[in-house]
Amino acid sequence: MRLIDAVPKEGSKRRRRRVGRGISAGQGASCGFGMRGQKSRSGRPTRPGFEGGQMPLYRRLPKLKGFPVINRVNYTIVNVEDLAGLEANTEVTLTSLMEAGIVTSDDGPLKILGNGDINVPLTVKAAAFTQSARAKIEAAKGTCELESAE
Repeated sequence: MRLIDAVPKEGSKRRRRRVGRGISAGQGASCGFGMRGQKSRSGRPTRPGFEGGQMPLYRRLPKLKGFPVINRVNYTIVNVEDLAGLEANTEVTLTSLMEAGIVTSDDGPLKILGNGDINVPLTVKAAAFTQSARAKIEAAKGTCELESAE
């Protein structure tokens, strides 16, 4: 098959309608657009989404970009640098951090972020770790254990 063989099927293409060329042509004078009004004017079609001046749907939807996450999980976040002051081989959980005074409020399950450095081996039990936090804790000969985020 060649490019010249790619032609529309016989009878599938109709010639364009020549409007406004006299009444004998079948579409003279108002060209089939009726008498007056916005839909009869030249340059006629309104833009997609136009609702006659009413605030269109795409502008009525939530003003802020995106939609809220329905069941969003709020984490109590702690950076790796905050854990550096703990003693070696300590088991780190949310309750132990609250007892140590590193965390003052329980905002949800514990998440460890990777800001700062650590050089003491710790056993960290948290609901989530960032990749950099996990790498730094394991580089310091510590372990990362995932707990359920309830």
